[in-house]
Amino acid sequence: MAEMRPERRYFTRVALALPVEIHQGGSVWHQSLIDISLNGVTTDRPADWDAQYNELFTLIVRIEDNRDLELHAYLQHVSDGRLGFTVQHVDRDNLDPLRAVLEAHMDITTLEEELRQLGD
Repeated sequence: MAEMRPERRYFTRVALALPVEIHQGGSVWHQSLIDISLNGVTTDRPADWDAQYNELFTLIVRIEDNRDLELHAYLQHVSDGRLGFTVQHVDRDNLDPLRAVLEAHMDITTLEEELRQLGD
């Protein structure tokens, strides 16, 4: 049964269908990105999902030009064939690629405001 929760999103979600690898320990799941924001990622759910929910995941999103975007995240929810992750850390090497992906699909003024919120 899905738990009903009030909407708590503070950052714009951008729908993108990109390949993503979900890593945890020695396990890797090859999935598809559903959407991404400055602090969250939604992917489709693997059929053989047997991860440790309270452990950190590494998400590797395959972006254009054969580049990778690496995000460190915790699982927030599992519902309707989807996995929702909260990004815990974006290092300096990945902030610019994440920003570029979002910038290509959303209003730049909104993105700048959200970046300021993230920095607070």
